[in-house]
Amino acid sequence: MASEPAPAYAAGSMKPAIADGHAVTIHYRLTLDDGSIADESFGGDPLVYLHGAQNIVPGLERQLAGKKVGDAFDAEVPANEGYGEYDPTAEQVVPKTAFPPKVQLSVGMSFQTRARNGQQMPVWVRAIDGDNVTVSANHPLAGQRLNFKVEVVDVRKATAEEKAHGHVHGPGGHHH
Repeated sequence: MASEPAPAYAAGSMKPAIADGHAVTIHYRLTLDDGSIADESFGGDPLVYLHGAQNIVPGLERQLAGKKVGDAFDAEVPANEGYGEYDPTAEQVVPKTAFPPKVQLSVGMSFQTRARNGQQMPVWVRAIDGDNVTVSANHPLAGQRLNFKVEVVDVRKATAEEKAHGHVHGPGGHHH
C-alpha cells in the first residue's frame, strides 16, 4: 500500500526553506543565450522534484536551496553545472543499418543504447547524411549556459517512501 504524501504547510504557518529531502514544486522558463525558450512549465503543469536527489541540473538545484514558497528569481547555470561541457569525442557515425528497419530516424531523436560497461545511456541523433547517422552521447543542451526564470510554488517534507525511491510521488503514492 502506498503512503500518502506528506501534507503541505498550512497557509500562515512557517514556510520551510528548500533543503535536501524536500518535495519541491516550481514553475520555470529555460532560455538559451540566443533568447530562445528551450522549455517551460508556465501555463502548464509545474515541475515537482525531490531536492538533493539529483532530479534536476546541479546548478539550478544549488540555487534553489534556501528558497521558500513565493520566491521568484532568475538563475544562470553554466554548462558545467547544467548538462555538461560539449565533448566532441562522444559522437560516433554509424550506418543506418545499425537501426531497426522500421525506425523513422530524425535529427534530435533520442534513444537508449548500452555503453561498453553494459549500462544504459541516452544518445541523440545529431545528423543524418545518406546512409550515415551521427549519434552523440552529449545532451542537446551540453556546452550551453542555461538561463532560468523560477517561481517556487510549494515545498514540503518528502515521505520516507519518496526519499527511498529517489523521486517525488503523485497523489496517492507511486506504484512501480
